[in-house]
Amino acid sequence: MSDQARLSPGDTAPAFDLTSDTGEQVSLASLLSGDRKVIVYFYPAAMTPGCTKQACDFTDSLDSLQAAGYTVVGVSKDAPAKLAKFRDRDGLTITLLSDPDLAVHKAYGAFGEKKLYGKIVEGVIRSTFVVGADGAIELAQYNVKATGHVAKLRRDLGLSA
Repeated sequence: MSDQARLSPGDTAPAFDLTSDTGEQVSLASLLSGDRKVIVYFYPAAMTPGCTKQACDFTDSLDSLQAAGYTVVGVSKDAPAKLAKFRDRDGLTITLLSDPDLAVHKAYGAFGEKKLYGKIVEGVIRSTFVVGADGAIELAQYNVKATGHVAKLRRDLGLSA
């Protein structure tokens, strides 16, 4: 198992064009229109407890994040149909993107070796990135916790909790 290269602030964010939970194609370039910033977060699987908590936290914070100039997208390997079920089941308002071959996960360093219950396994590394309007990584966080992550991210971005 190889360790994926990790992104750091200042790196150019890898471009992507993925299918959303509504079946639309969404590219990083389209999300960066105007002077918006994009929060791209990677999570292991839709409809699991931790991922649901994290997605609901992002949904609960979406209005204030958008008001501060951020667009939020969640990326997993789940198929668009499962993402649509996840969205509908939990009333999610964030955009969910499908990366079935994990190419975008790997480009961002969000897939690789991780510890799971004390064992080294290969899998999705729960990660969050803030991409500036210029397409550069402003913040790269790996191995984030599902619970409390959005509140911590808001503090890291200097937004009121």
